[in-house]
Amino acid sequence: MAEIVIENLCKRFGAFTAVKESSFTIEDGEFFMLLGPSGCGKTTTLRMIAGLEIPSGGKIYLDGEEISRRPPSQRDIAFVFQMFALYPHLNVRKNIGYPLASQGMKRRERTAKILEVAKILGIEDILDHPVSGLSGGDRQRVALGRAIVRNPKAFMMDEPLGALDAEFRERMALELRALHDRMGATTVYVTHDQLEAMQMGDKIVVMNNAVVEQFGTPKEIYEKPESLFVADFIGSPSMNFLDVDGAIAEGQSQVSVKGIPIAVPQQHESAAGDVILGIRPEHIRFSDRANPSARVCAIEYLGTTQVITLQSDAGSIKARVDSSQSVEIGERVGLEFESCRISLFSSATGKVLRSALHGRTQDG
Repeated sequence: MAEIVIENLCKRFGAFTAVKESSFTIEDGEFFMLLGPSGCGKTTTLRMIAGLEIPSGGKIYLDGEEISRRPPSQRDIAFVFQMFALYPHLNVRKNIGYPLASQGMKRRERTAKILEVAKILGIEDILDHPVSGLSGGDRQRVALGRAIVRNPKAFMMDEPLGALDAEFRERMALELRALHDRMGATTVYVTHDQLEAMQMGDKIVVMNNAVVEQFGTPKEIYEKPESLFVADFIGSPSMNFLDVDGAIAEGQSQVSVKGIPIAVPQQHESAAGDVILGIRPEHIRFSDRANPSARVCAIEYLGTTQVITLQSDAGSIKARVDSSQSVEIGERVGLEFESCRISLFSSATGKVLRSALHGRTQDG
């Protein structure tokens, strides 16, 4: 078992707070993503779990035991850095076996373990090569091998693919996920790349400005964003945002945007201040009879789909439609929103308003 529980974790560096009151649970065997922009606190959170930073407050549990202030050597956690952190004067075999040699493992056992890991990673043929002459992809495999060979309770990975080019990055992402599925080890992975997080992760924590904005599966985070930040950060292109006319009452199922009525999921929460309507580009359709009407400003062809930029009576909008749909720049079209996919957000708090899409509040 390698369940990791984070309770009210925080980290301060003088007057600067890097992580504020974070709480979430990483289940045994999960591939868990810490996602967010640079400086949001995700790497600091990872380093606290690994023992490389001591929390200013809160607790960390591994297998039910509190490890908040234990040194890294007593946590049975392996760390994979972005820049590989290999020993350049050692060959591949010695780099992978270094943790075992440090533990005093006998040479015969060490040789068997190194070969076992090398076969998993497909690098048996380069075991005697110097690491200085390896490609970026092979160096990352060696770094992974050095972490795997210890058979730790959990792996911490800090943007391990960040130094690779796009082609290697995509290939290694698939390899990492396949490796995880074979081993079943708990993995905590930091990235700023939303596509990487959505592709690889079982669960995702989205962080922004030192706080956890949302925690859930990739599907939950994409389809039911809990805040304006998550709705904007996740998705390419991101969610469309339109200003709603007036306040929102509980039970309301229609809003007005620039005087145009738009059906929305029934609201379970009211909002007295400004409200923002959010809808993803793929949940917009073209219809001659629909309102609002819009003028096509740009077309981005993406193979099976195309992203259409439009200027509408309700504001600027992007729609993702099938590439077979004929549309020309300057053409006017009607827009039809999938009402059941619409989210409403409070402009004051940035949080989603509970509705038939997002569910009731805890006391509702």
